[in-house]
Parts: sequence; structure tokens; C-alpha cells
Amino acid sequence: MDTKCVRFLYLVECNQLTNKAMSKRIFTGEQIEELLANENIAKCSEKAITYEKDFKIRAVRQYNDEGMTAKEIFRQAGLNLNMIGRKQPKECLLRWNRIFRKKGEGGLSEVRGKNGGRPKTKNLTDAEKMKRLEAEVAYLKAENDFLAKLRARRRK
Repeated sequence: MDTKCVRFLYLVECNQLTNKAMSKRIFTGEQIEELLANENIAKCSEKAITYEKDFKIRAVRQYNDEGMTAKEIFRQAGLNLNMIGRKQPKECLLRWNRIFRKKGEGGLSEVRGKNGGRPKTKNLTDAEKMKRLEAEVAYLKAENDFLAKLRARRRK
């Protein structure tokens, strides 16, 4: 094995590799319990913390109106910065602030996985299925027409 491979394996083993994918924090069972004991945390898994909507709103207001720093807000909320990450408070506040400006208070509620993905096709009536398939056929015809015109232009 060459020296680069040996060095890489050593860094991985010692958790000193600074690659983004390798440096993600993983919470232990005790840490998860400690985090869930805080009233400002709604959910916590090994990889992610979900904060309460009220905490997010209060934090954004303290950050904007009172001029408190992100770290001060998180410390005041009883959160251990060594556990959640030193940069995490600022990243959260910047993200929440952006959402708050665009969507207001309602935007700060947890909406992961609720506004996207593939359209539902189960439990459709026959009329709804026909309408969906007709729209798909119309889309494909328009796509074919566009590609035919594009090919014709390239030949000229």
C-alpha cells in the first residue's frame, strides 16, 4: 500500500479528516437524551436536530431586534455549543432569518418533505387518471415537436 493510502486510513481512523462527508457530527444516545430534555428542541436523531417553531421565531427576533449574537441566543436557550457545534447557531440563524423574511412566521414551521416529490398516482379516479394521461401525452407531443424543429434547424 502506498503512503497516501496509509495516511488517509490513519486520518479516517483518528477522525482527523476534514472532508465534509467525514466531519459530520453524530450524536450518541446520551447526547440525544440531553438535547431532547431541552424545551427548545422538538426532535433529535443521530444526525439532526429539529428546533421548536417558537424558539426559531424568538431567536430571529432576538437576533434582528435586540442585536444578540447567535451564540448568545443558543446559550441563553440552554443549548451546549460544544455538543451541537460552534458554527451551528450562526448557520441556523442565517437560514431562519432568510426564511422569516421570505415567508414570515409560518415559514419557520417544519415542512421538510411535504412540498415536493412525485405527484401522487394512487387512489385516483378513472377520470383523474385519464386527465393526467392526456396531459402527459400533450406534453410528450409538444416535446417531440420541439425536438423535430431543433433537428431541422441544425440541418440547415
